[in-house]
Amino acid sequence: MTQILITMGVLGGINGLLALLLVIAEKFIANYGSCRITVNGEKIFEIQGGSSLLNSLKTQKIFLPSACGGRGTCAYCKCRVLDNGGTVLPTEAPLLTQDEIKNHVRLACQLKVKKDLAVEIPEELFNIQEFTAVVEKLEDLTSDIKLVRLQLKHPETIQFKPGQYVQLQNNPYEGVKETASRAYSIASPDSDSRVLELIIRLVPEGIVTTWVHQYLKAGDEVRFTGPMGDFALHEGEGEIVMVAGGSGMAPMVSLLNQLEKQKSKRKITYFFGAVKRSELFYEEVMKRFGERLVDFTFVPALSQPDPDDHWSGKTGLITRPLDEYLQTIDTSKVQGYLCGSPGMIRACIGVFSQRGVENDRIYYDPFS
Repeated sequence: MTQILITMGVLGGINGLLALLLVIAEKFIANYGSCRITVNGEKIFEIQGGSSLLNSLKTQKIFLPSACGGRGTCAYCKCRVLDNGGTVLPTEAPLLTQDEIKNHVRLACQLKVKKDLAVEIPEELFNIQEFTAVVEKLEDLTSDIKLVRLQLKHPETIQFKPGQYVQLQNNPYEGVKETASRAYSIASPDSDSRVLELIIRLVPEGIVTTWVHQYLKAGDEVRFTGPMGDFALHEGEGEIVMVAGGSGMAPMVSLLNQLEKQKSKRKITYFFGAVKRSELFYEEVMKRFGERLVDFTFVPALSQPDPDDHWSGKTGLITRPLDEYLQTIDTSKVQGYLCGSPGMIRACIGVFSQRGVENDRIYYDPFS
């Protein structure tokens, strides 16, 4: 027993020493000093090296889109790095084409600033701003989905296109000292520029969603950046087929408000997937769209309804009713709009493709 305790003590000491060495290495060996970043040949600023290019630009109020929160999965933060970018990292390569690699395109969230850099960023991204807002309302839509209504404070208004998203930043809370940003689609219509509505699902152990669901209160001040994203309505004459699940409802409501405002005469079919009856929400909202739009059909489907649900509607994964429906119509002009988990989006793209809907008529944002 004594020998075991001695061994444990030695191992603990070694681990402590290693941790100390890592701290020293980070402070001295990996200290990159002051680095200069030149943006589009004009804007020049100095930052402390060691952070990602994405975060370094953020300190200068230059906000690149990052639907995945800087985790290297959405590839929205692409920019050209003309000098000192080094070799493409294994975390970047799968998300870059060969042409992009040849043209020095990098993922800003993965590239660490170690030397002076010269980068090129599309001019339109300079329109992305940082906002402060006050929580006007919190509403439970289901057991794990909340509606968050924000009253803008500074700037007082926001101009966005239905389908776009913002990146909400958490405030520190119990046990969490750091801040993080996550992307949430805008659910409100663009007609009210002073208010923003978000629909946020609780993700187990999610830093931002835990804060929203367990700590955020009406009257709290919050920060977000935006608007961002290219998910939007596209011109066309064919039917619009929407597919969403959970908080993927958000951009669809915003798009439907736009279609209503345009007095659109296009046929619209909206498939919404949930597991049980208790996970369905906004049914009254969908009923109102059915009354105001010329040809709108809402098709909810439950994958595992409880006996107590007394469900008589569509059942199974949302791909089943989607596939059944697409087989009954001419898909040559159909446009598909998707919002949900990466797995749901991949499965639905497969169904659309199999039924003759080309990829250039399928639109979505890869939140993951």
